[in-house]
This record gives sequence, structure tokens and C-alpha cells, in this order.
Amino acid sequence: MAEDITLVTGATGFVGSAVARVLLKRGHRLRVLVRPTSDRSNLEDLSVEYVEGDLARPDDMEEALKGVTYLFHVAADYRLWVPNPESMMQANVDGTRRLMLAAQQAGVKKIVYCSSVAALATAHNGIPATEADPITEAQIVGVYKKSKFRAEQEVLRLVREQGLPAVIVNPSTPVGPRDIKPTPTGQMILDCATGRMPAYVETGLNIVHVDDVAEGHVLALEKGVVGEKYILGGQNMMLGDLFRIVTRCAGGKAPTIKLKQSWLYPVALISEILARTVGIEPRVTREMLAMSKKLMYFSSAKAEKALGYQARPAQEAVEDAVAWFRQHKRMS
Repeated sequence: MAEDITLVTGATGFVGSAVARVLLKRGHRLRVLVRPTSDRSNLEDLSVEYVEGDLARPDDMEEALKGVTYLFHVAADYRLWVPNPESMMQANVDGTRRLMLAAQQAGVKKIVYCSSVAALATAHNGIPATEADPITEAQIVGVYKKSKFRAEQEVLRLVREQGLPAVIVNPSTPVGPRDIKPTPTGQMILDCATGRMPAYVETGLNIVHVDDVAEGHVLALEKGVVGEKYILGGQNMMLGDLFRIVTRCAGGKAPTIKLKQSWLYPVALISEILARTVGIEPRVTREMLAMSKKLMYFSSAKAEKALGYQARPAQEAVEDAVAWFRQHKRMS
């Protein structure tokens, strides 16, 4: 595979850097597209070719795609609140469309597009959702989720209408090492581990080790069918159970006060007003509270059967996340 070049976008980030590691272990010759200002610490020990650029600039994409055989598009604007929703739509939807078209023009043989379970239906009557469950944009809550839904639909359209050689993966909620930002989930684990979360709103989610998600990406390249979607999930659990695992790993006491969504709506409203006027990112918004009413339970059965995908228990993901945060002195 030495003659082939594999390009990864978002490789400096949490999921992208994990994907890069798996690809290197598989023998891929790796190129990564990075912004000049990106923190490259997640890649400092890896042998990769850097191309500086931005997905908003067509010339940068053309340069990055020269000679590329395989593309992993992992880059995304992942925030649960943004002051300007249109900027997120441009990054996640328009940026994806431009990159897909540029990759096809460049003759890329196969593409793995990293979508999200945010683009899928949620559990119904407690039954984990699958790739086939119907969903419309009107049913989706939150700008980030809507942006991932639109981007996924655009990739599927290009597959149908223009023969784009793309496979889609839908990670659930990755947890583990190298969460440098951290992600919203990583921040939640960090807050719990350091005792900065006295209360919470109960909800259900699916926790998966980031390295298992990365392995699933590469399996999708090797075995995935063009035009198909594959959920890369792990263990379904309630948020309170996740916090108990976190505190067992980190020490301390898990939060025990459960708040009703309705109690927090005034707080969310005030937080949003402050965010827009002062620029302080809110820890709770009305959209977050609406999302918490839905159980984010998912089934990875399709990926397990078709790709040979496997996920370890959620506790291992949490253990690795806490160990990494501690090692990098994030828990003071």
C-alpha cells in the first residue's frame, strides 16, 4: 500500500487522530490536511505528511487531494452551541459538499465520511435506533445535529446522482485518550471527575471507546459498501450510570441530584442571553434540554455483521479518558 496516499481531514482532533493511528498501523501512507493554527500535539509522534490549508478554500483542497487514493473526512465543527449557526452549516454541510466533489474530481478511489448518530433517529420505546429507522430534519433538535443530517443527506445524494464512492460511518459518543479540546462529552467527564458537577439531567446515551470508532472507520474502508451507513457505537447507558463509572475511575463521589428539564429552562435562557452579549459559552441551553428528553440508544449490529466491528465496554473508554486527562494535568 506504500504507493497509495490516504488523506485524513480533522486528523489533529479527537477522532481524527485515532483514525490516523489505525491507518498507520495498517501500513497506509498518510497525508493530513491541517490549518496553520491547529494544535498538532495529537500527531507529534506519528509519521505523516502535513498539508496546510482550509476546507473553505478550493485551491487548498486541490493541493491536498493530489495523488490521493483514499479519503477519510473526519473534520467537523462539533459544538452544542454556536453564536452563529450559519457558520456551522457552512463548515459541516457546504465544506463536506465541496470536499466530496473535489475528491471525485481528483479520482479518489474510496471515501469514508464521518457522520454521526446525531443524523439518525433516536430510540423508540427504549429500543436502540438503527441506520434504517426513518427520520426527518424537522424531528432533529439542535444546530449541530441538523448540520450533520444535512451533510449526510448531501453525501448520499452525491452517491446516488454522481456515483460518489463514499461509505458513511455514524459514531455514537466517543470517549477516550487525546480529547485535547475537550469535546462536550469529554468536558462532561472531566467536570464529573473533578467534582464540578453536583447535579445533572438524566438521559440515555451510547458510549464507545474512540479507538474502536477509529477501527470502525478503517473497517468501513476495507469492507464497507458504497452508499451504506454503519453505526459505530458501544454501550447504551443512562447518564447517571456513566457518572458512577467516572467517579469509580477518578475517585470522589458521583452527582446524585437529578434535575428536571423544566427546572433549568430559565437558567438556559439566561445562559444563552449572556453567551450572546458577553461571549461566555453556556453550559446549558434550551436545545440541550430538549435533546436530553430523547434516549440516544443505538445498535451497532449492522457494523458488527458486515464489517466485523467490535466495541469494548464503556468502563474501559472512561478509564482511558480519565488516565489521559490526569496524565496531561487536566484534573487539577
